[in-house]
Amino acid sequence: MTTTRTTTRPTARKLARFTGHYVEMVVAMLVGMVALDPLWPAEWVARADVHALVMATNMTVPMALWMGIRRHSWPRIAEMSAVMFLPFVALLVPYWLGVLSGSGLMTAGHVIMFPLMLAAMLWRHREYWH
Repeated sequence: MTTTRTTTRPTARKLARFTGHYVEMVVAMLVGMVALDPLWPAEWVARADVHALVMATNMTVPMALWMGIRRHSWPRIAEMSAVMFLPFVALLVPYWLGVLSGSGLMTAGHVIMFPLMLAAMLWRHREYWH
């Protein structure tokens, strides 16, 4: 029973750190969406495809900065940044073909992004457990 308790506490701590780090990245993304949105010309974000890429950029910049502050490696920062853009880039094709609306592009891109971030974190769990 002693062994179970000693292994459970560190595992619970690691899981709390992992979850906390995910939440920190999401908060950084939300701050970026609000803080960086006014910097873009209105005519750029009038197009849904450009707006999707602008939104991904607005979320990626502060998240990457936060990962840098947390001392993640450059390859992991680049990897997570790519994960931020991947859903939007993949959904541009159905949008351009007229299969997906502009609001569908934005909604699906955001919805897909969060599980992809989690998947990247789980794949590199040793990096995110600290």
